[in-house]
Order: sequence, then C-alpha cells, then structure tokens
Amino acid sequence: MAFELRDNSGSLWANDRKSEDNHPDRTGSALIGGREYWVNGWLKKSKDGKPYLSLSFKPKDERAATTSKSRRDDLDDEIPF
Repeated sequence: MAFELRDNSGSLWANDRKSEDNHPDRTGSALIGGREYWVNGWLKKSKDGKPYLSLSFKPKDERAATTSKSRRDDLDDEIPF
C-alpha cells in the first residue's frame, strides 16, 4: 500500500542528504486544510537539556509560483526619475 496524505496529518523521515549543520535532520510533507506543505525538522535541545523537534512548514505550490514568473515580468522600462 502506497503512502497517502490525509488532511491535518503528515510524516517526517530522516534526511539522508544532510550535508551541512543548518540542513534539517528530518524532512517530509503534510496536508493541512487541503493544502500540501513541505515540512522540515531540526533535532534540538532546550536550555535544560531536554530534546525537542523544531519544525518549519512551506507550501508546496509556493516554489512553482515563484519559478513560473518570467524574466520579462522583472524588467521595468519606466525610469524612476
């Protein structure tokens, strides 16, 4: 049976491509409110030494929206002075 995302849930796996300290220890995805997100996790320790997982979420469709913008959109022929 293939992995299936269900609303308001997700999964993280060990990041086997981590090559620098600031790269996440865990990566995965989640489906929240019908929208898919990339999920990254870092294994950290609190000031008193207790381990915890710090998470970040980024919409999966955000990358497609920024890369689909053409170079022509970046050019502005108007001179501001």
